[in-house]
Amino acid sequence: MTKSAFVAIVGKPNVGKSSLLNLLVGEKIAIISDKPQTTRTRITGVLTEGEVQLVFIDTPGLHKPKNKLGDYMVKQVTDSVGDVDCAVFVTDPLGEITEAEERLIENLQQLRLPAILVINKIDILQNKEDMVKKMVALSEKYPFEQVVPISVREKDGTDLLLKLIQDQAQEGPHFFPSDTLTDQPEKVIAAEIIREKVLRNMRDEIPHGTAVVIERMRERAGKDILDIDATILCEKASHKGMIIGKQGSMLKKIASESRAEIEAFLDTRVNLQCWVKVREDWRNSEFSIRDLGFN
Repeated sequence: MTKSAFVAIVGKPNVGKSSLLNLLVGEKIAIISDKPQTTRTRITGVLTEGEVQLVFIDTPGLHKPKNKLGDYMVKQVTDSVGDVDCAVFVTDPLGEITEAEERLIENLQQLRLPAILVINKIDILQNKEDMVKKMVALSEKYPFEQVVPISVREKDGTDLLLKLIQDQAQEGPHFFPSDTLTDQPEKVIAAEIIREKVLRNMRDEIPHGTAVVIERMRERAGKDILDIDATILCEKASHKGMIIGKQGSMLKKIASESRAEIEAFLDTRVNLQCWVKVREDWRNSEFSIRDLGFN
């Protein structure tokens, strides 16, 4: 008898949701950056082990939106929580409960959704009593099924977490073939890899105003090479110059790092060509947001 569960990974920005998704699935399918709001869409990761299939939905970090793209990202979070069998609520071990976390808990309460509280980044703790305060405060807000301290970086506690998530699965069909890792098309994966390299290489004021569009992805006839043409969009002409860099140095670095990772993920040789274009204030344009696939 097969079992399955749809699981939303939720939390405020920059608590390690995408890193956790990648670790649970066993493959990098969501981009990672130390900058908040890295994830913009719902990314589905699939893990099938024996009779149990888990379909993970990695959501954008819930935050106060500042533009139409931010509104879209927040809607992705609230919609995701309403579509699943259980939630994995990820937070860090220090600090107070944030306004975003309060709102997530309100959503869980309205839906009466089974949820597991995950305290990530325990490897940074010097005094574990600080973590206990956070665990108690959140547990008083919502009747979580389990509370699990983990470190994604150190892979500490993640095996127990996976077992607890698998225990949430109910009898029913598998929704994906057993070898499926993600429902994201290859074009989306390639675009996100390039965007990650922009995030990691550029200064704080630029990355959130960038997006990546794959204009062409085609296998070269008679050869084991995939030709990819990508456009990096930014909001200002000055940002375009910074992304290109002196004599094209920054763009070459972004493209080189991206090509290597795309080749590893798709297991084929890749010829990647990147261009940079300006589309002013695209994050506040309904047309641009839909044109870029945020719908």
